[in-house]
Amino acid sequence: MSDDRHEKNLSPRPKGRFVLGLECVAAFVVGPAAYYAFHPPPWALFPALWLWGLICLIALLRDRGFERRRLWNAHALRREILPMLARFAVLGGAIVVGVLVLLPDRAFGLPRENRSLWLQIMIGYPILSVYPQEVIFRAFFFRRYQPLFGRGWGMVAASAVMFAFVHIVFGNPIAIPMTLIGGVMFASTYSRSRSLLAASVEHALYGCLVFTVGLGSYFYSGALNG
Repeated sequence: MSDDRHEKNLSPRPKGRFVLGLECVAAFVVGPAAYYAFHPPPWALFPALWLWGLICLIALLRDRGFERRRLWNAHALRREILPMLARFAVLGGAIVVGVLVLLPDRAFGLPRENRSLWLQIMIGYPILSVYPQEVIFRAFFFRRYQPLFGRGWGMVAASAVMFAFVHIVFGNPIAIPMTLIGGVMFASTYSRSRSLLAASVEHALYGCLVFTVGLGSYFYSGALNG
């Protein structure tokens, strides 16, 4: 997995590790569960995401041991892009076929029925949704909770599980398993490349496909109240 030689090691004592674990559960389990339980209005989701992302970004920038180039690192994306596109061709193709076979009435509904909204999502989603999520669940999570989960597959699994669980806010049985699979891919890409840009591009590819092919309603905050 990733090589963290350039970052200072974090190794709190057992008591500190326990407190860190409580913090992790509060932020990534209790918080999303409370959001789901209280059913806030759909418009509240993005401000909540941006605030959470901003807090995590500030924490990273204030952390002198954090390697800031991880927040972008375009060089690593050039190395990752071909394998990433190969995975996307296979898995993305499987998603399209699955929708065409199992949900033919939904297939490509958004671009067919509301092209303007679809274009807005294609442009805005990677910037306004994907990158903040990657700041939280990859850059911050990997840095902050390394003492709990290590630097290998344990961290990848923990990041993926927390990423999937937060999608409880959409209130449907499709979002969590799909984002668990995606979370493993995105966390693996970040761990391997040390590039938030690479993880964000991969996340954006699948997210834009989901909204294009007809599964967007499962990842729309209005579904919670609808």
